[in-house]
Amino acid sequence: MKKGQEYMWKETIEVNGPYHFKQVISRLSLDPLNHVNDKERIVNVPLLMNRKRNVIGVKAVGTTELPKFELSGHDENVKEQAIAEIRRIFQWDFSMKTVVKHFENTNLAEIFKEHRGTPLVLEFDLYRCLMKCIIHQQLNVTFAHTLTERFVKEFGKAVDGVWFYPEPEVVANISVDQLRNLQFSQRKAEYIIDTSRLISEGQLDLSKLYQLSNEEIIEKLVKIRGIGPWTAQNLLLSGLGRKNLFPKADIGIQKAIQKHFNLDKKPTSEEMDYYSQSWSPYLSYATLYLWRSIE
Repeated sequence: MKKGQEYMWKETIEVNGPYHFKQVISRLSLDPLNHVNDKERIVNVPLLMNRKRNVIGVKAVGTTELPKFELSGHDENVKEQAIAEIRRIFQWDFSMKTVVKHFENTNLAEIFKEHRGTPLVLEFDLYRCLMKCIIHQQLNVTFAHTLTERFVKEFGKAVDGVWFYPEPEVVANISVDQLRNLQFSQRKAEYIIDTSRLISEGQLDLSKLYQLSNEEIIEKLVKIRGIGPWTAQNLLLSGLGRKNLFPKADIGIQKAIQKHFNLDKKPTSEEMDYYSQSWSPYLSYATLYLWRSIE
């Protein structure tokens, strides 16, 4: 927030530990569009509520074992909605003790000990998550972040220095050439615009995905041009917070498994199935911790 600005509301939230917020900030810092302050242990979250852009401050005031957070915002009218969204995004209603216990006797015990208490933090909204996944498809991480940053800063808006992704209605009406000028490929530009058009026209209602099973969501999404299984699985994991996702096609996961198990080459699908036998029903956390092990 800008200096001198006064918050309209503040709320203190206590959650069950362990919850390693420094790890949260470390991972969020990988995305240049996220507004984080490591020293002050603050994340400023962009939330679109009631068609208005709201920035919610999330400040850690507790410890990993006794986590406590101070939430703050400027619009009293969306306070309860904002708190509920922050609880969902940061997964405060799920006890990490369950995950810690589950993995302590598995072949990932060492990684889980090193990154103990790292939660699965979600993307700030489903549309943002979907756009980010499509942009990141088949690109190296550095250029993917660069391309996403160009997209958001060209068509989105900043409030108090916090960037909001453009809304589907905005992206549905931009041209392929506008994205090509940002170095999007022809096809990726078409995927971004066409998917946004489906959402803006109501043919794809992202809010209804919460009610569907993993299989139903994947089946629905892969019918859309430009969305394959990798993107659908990442939306389930990073957007919806499903606990048992394992995107085996993800290059990062393959590299992490290769490193952790000292393999000569990237693991096959069968090898990944073999190594992951004990990880269910928390495959998503195995995925997160494997990512963390090489980030």
